[in-house]
Amino acid sequence: MKYLSLPRVCATIGLTSMLLAAPTFAAGPIRIGVPVGLSGANSVVAPSVVQSSQLAIDEINAAGGILGRKVELEVADDGSGAVGAQKAFDSLIFQKKVDVLISMETSAARNAGLPIVARGKVPYIYTSFYEGRSCSPWMFVNAWVPEQQVPPIVDHFMNAKSAKTFFLVGSDYSFGRGMLEFTKKYAQSKGAKVVGEEYLPMDGSDWTAVISKIRAAKPDAIVTSTAGGAPNVTLTKQLRAAGITIPYGNLAVDEGTAKSMGADAQGIFISASYVTGIDSPRNKQFLAAMTKKFGTDLKTPNDLSVPQYEAVYAYKAAVEKAKSTDAQKVLAALAEVKVDGPRGTIAMSKQRHAPLTMYLGEVQGDGSVKVVSSFKDVDPGTQCPNLK
Repeated sequence: MKYLSLPRVCATIGLTSMLLAAPTFAAGPIRIGVPVGLSGANSVVAPSVVQSSQLAIDEINAAGGILGRKVELEVADDGSGAVGAQKAFDSLIFQKKVDVLISMETSAARNAGLPIVARGKVPYIYTSFYEGRSCSPWMFVNAWVPEQQVPPIVDHFMNAKSAKTFFLVGSDYSFGRGMLEFTKKYAQSKGAKVVGEEYLPMDGSDWTAVISKIRAAKPDAIVTSTAGGAPNVTLTKQLRAAGITIPYGNLAVDEGTAKSMGADAQGIFISASYVTGIDSPRNKQFLAAMTKKFGTDLKTPNDLSVPQYEAVYAYKAAVEKAKSTDAQKVLAALAEVKVDGPRGTIAMSKQRHAPLTMYLGEVQGDGSVKVVSSFKDVDPGTQCPNLK
């Protein structure tokens, strides 16, 4: 008879326990594709989006996967723009054979990718706040649109800061112009006046001329809508260096980017569907899990990465409801499922968009966001009336 030493017995028992505890998956993984701007304008926030995707998939696999199948993550850099998105979408859909695309992207990347999504016939959950009214039979959106995000900032500036004139600054593409077009109309409907409106290209970084025009116009408040990450940083730093201290509302900055700005971000007003300070058991559980998984490498969870985390669970719920990864069955189910996530209960039931609780916040010196007020279950308004 062969005897094992005590250490080997313990090691064998430990290995057996691990094998017994590990889930057994059915053949064939479910692949989730994440095209995201690891380079370009979105490179500041993209790492947090990838982290939240990884956590969701790890949690799902630890609980047995989806329909007994393991979930795999496929990430592709879309360069934050149209050309890169075409390559990333094509690679994920036709080479990696993903079952679904889930990601936040610039509007330019989204618009370039949608025809490829339609050709590949895969579901696409868009997790980025955006300018609204982008409609496709293949796409659902779980992030905010202007109808949900703009009014809290404009109303606060007019009511609490006595602002009567506004200067608008944006990146020159669909998001920047779309957001500020809505802002202009909304402010004017409330009796305010827009005294200036200026744009730079998405990769623009020298705001000197724009800041000179702001000085000349002498507005009561500024509202900006720049491409995600990098342009937010350059514009804010240059506004601060120029000594401009009037109320400043940023329609594109997330909590993670605000932290990366340091003291320059202090005093910025944002309107978001997620802030880390949401006081709920589910959000605390999420933050603890993120910290445990990523430790000192953790990127601040934010209003772009948290919808990503929730969207992975929305896809899981839809597949389980449909009992299939068949695209048409999943798309039908996505309009009906709900996810209890860090932001609360999210359902993409309003013309493939979601009612959201919004938070008006002011960025503090350490980059955290102090909630000034909240607005429960704000309706996204008319977005895609021709889609169920």
